[in-house]
Amino acid sequence: MKIAVMGAGAVGCFYGGMLARGGHEVVLIGRPAHVEAIAKRGGLRFESAIFDGVIPIGADTKASAVAGADVVLFCVKSADTEEAGREIAPYLTNEAVVISLQNGVDNAERLSAVLKRTAIPSVVYVAAGMGGPGHIQHHGRGDLIIGPSPRSDEIAKAFTEAAIPTVVSGEVLARLWDKLIINCAYNALSAIAQQPYGRLFEVEGAKEVMDSVIIECIAVAAELGIAVSPDIREKTLALVKVMPDQYSSTAQDLARGKPSEIDFLNGHVVRKGAEFGVPTPSNLALQVAVKLRELEHAGRVPR
Repeated sequence: MKIAVMGAGAVGCFYGGMLARGGHEVVLIGRPAHVEAIAKRGGLRFESAIFDGVIPIGADTKASAVAGADVVLFCVKSADTEEAGREIAPYLTNEAVVISLQNGVDNAERLSAVLKRTAIPSVVYVAAGMGGPGHIQHHGRGDLIIGPSPRSDEIAKAFTEAAIPTVVSGEVLARLWDKLIINCAYNALSAIAQQPYGRLFEVEGAKEVMDSVIIECIAVAAELGIAVSPDIREKTLALVKVMPDQYSSTAQDLARGKPSEIDFLNGHVVRKGAEFGVPTPSNLALQVAVKLRELEHAGRVPR
């Protein structure tokens, strides 16, 4: 397949790198620093237990690089969904399949509205971060759940053959909510403390805060008619043992001085809770705390 990755951050670079290594023609669309580093090195620096080396891969800064792609992996930040969608729309062929590999639960819906075609939602399970321009560091997992479409089975087969275990599921929205709950519990706390998951429970009360966040998320999901996994509380609290060294994507954003996706994580739960009259004080507190840290990094809060 010819594959374009719109948004060459950690998620985009991991999946793009794996697919390129699996023999597909891949172009990463990202910031100039990443594109220049990839060109200078002759490929993407890929650091993982799976493979450690340089993977030859295309890279471009222009949205027009999606032209001719069979599959577009849409990996931009949630706040950039509409703008990036408008940028790629003129260059998509009628047959191109667009898959949203993003945090949050409504990106595929928002992207579909902009593209005026169906964007396939997916649930991304990967622990990764950028080690520098054009340098992906993979810490664990890498599997995907994608929504159904006429070509989803074909895509899942090709991705699985490229060592990206991929399944097609009609319950992708419920699984997105499962992941949203995990993100709401961990992302803000990891960001505020600038600590990996494994250290969060060292502070008395942190586990109770997480549990309160989870309970609020489950209540909001119930009002929306979303059937989250019945053991989501246990799964979420157990993640600290599975990924003890992982920093959340929100923590990584704050460390780089970038705007986070907190408004599309805890903030989404807060908005939906207000809409349905479900109190969400723990999610609101974490959303506000991260927003205050963003102000601090922007130099607008005096020390």
